[in-house]
Amino acid sequence: MAATEKVYIVGIGDDGVEGMTAQARRLVEGADVLVGPESCASLLPATLQSRLVAAAGLEDLVDRISDAGDKRIVALASGDPLFYGTARYLCAKLGKDRFEVVPHVSSMQLAFARVKESWEEAFLANLSGQSIERVVDRVRSSETVGLFTSDQWSAAAVARALLDEGIDYFQAYVCENLGSPDERVTQGSLADIARDSFASPNVMILVRKARAADKPGQTGTRLFGNPDECFLQSRPKRGLLTPAEVRSLAIAELQVQPTSVVWDVGAGSGSVGLEAARIARDGRVFAIEMDPDDHALIRENAVRFGVANLDAVLGRAPEAWAALPDPDAIYVGGSGRDVAMLVEQAWGRLTPGGRLVTACNSIENLAAMHSLLRSRSEDAAYWMVNIARGIEQLDRIRFEAINPTFLIAATKPF
Repeated sequence: MAATEKVYIVGIGDDGVEGMTAQARRLVEGADVLVGPESCASLLPATLQSRLVAAAGLEDLVDRISDAGDKRIVALASGDPLFYGTARYLCAKLGKDRFEVVPHVSSMQLAFARVKESWEEAFLANLSGQSIERVVDRVRSSETVGLFTSDQWSAAAVARALLDEGIDYFQAYVCENLGSPDERVTQGSLADIARDSFASPNVMILVRKARAADKPGQTGTRLFGNPDECFLQSRPKRGLLTPAEVRSLAIAELQVQPTSVVWDVGAGSGSVGLEAARIARDGRVFAIEMDPDDHALIRENAVRFGVANLDAVLGRAPEAWAALPDPDAIYVGGSGRDVAMLVEQAWGRLTPGGRLVTACNSIENLAAMHSLLRSRSEDAAYWMVNIARGIEQLDRIRFEAINPTFLIAATKPF
């Protein structure tokens, strides 16, 4: 192939060549060889179908392009080739300099347009190569979701998987054959979608119903470090829960014993206190929270986890802990400006030899904690916890970062 020639990756929709821009149509009509999936044949006029060299998959597509030699080549891809499409794979395999990309409107864009919902902050996923467990976890915490379904995970199968996890608070739309004469958009509850069947492939849109409460996943079986989705959380506060990885380190640093008395101050939905209570099985844990809704969630989570030695205390610290027994371990959460004040007053109640752990996400609070604890303890320790969770995306793993957290721990001297 001459150095000046390019392989054009051209997006095509269900409306075929007729729906392309003039530039894209000229490229397709002027190609010596068209490469793409067999399904593209029905989208081409009869005069162009003979030029299509069908590719069974991404690796086969690379081989077909290589075999075409110095001919004028157009690779056909559904919708936008750079949006869960083939362009990234081809560029990675053969080099970006060899390609030009001419996108079509993505079927995801069309689907959101049909249901008249914004997709700016939606969770988007392609179920071809995506773990359904990971998708369920992300759907649970999202307001709006867009899914490319697959043969394995059809719209009905996805709906059943969500319902099995107790997720029933979304309005669902299934968008088939977008842009074609037989386009269809089906609207209904997840239960409705689970009973129906649809042309494949399609796009599934989920929109959380107004004021719908979030629901937890299966109750965790780990002693501590249970997945975040195991805990009932209030909306829109979801995401403020101490992440499982940070929670595990915090509980380890608390050095909770079977008979410990533990305070979880600013408990939120109570994840730290609940897991501490599992370790302090002969002790007592007090989860202190001033928000009535979160206080109710702590009690519900305690029932779900079968924790009987946790008391949910409704009130504002430090007044709320005035009548509580002195703790052997204290965890202080929250991101407000009064965290340093709470740590200082809680330290005064901590038993000698006890451990205090606090987490914060601002440099200012970290500096305040450092100044406070280094004057009171000889073993104050500090961590900046950066965690990225792997997400399968097509044939690759992408890492999604969790907000960095500063964790501070110290022992009160005798």
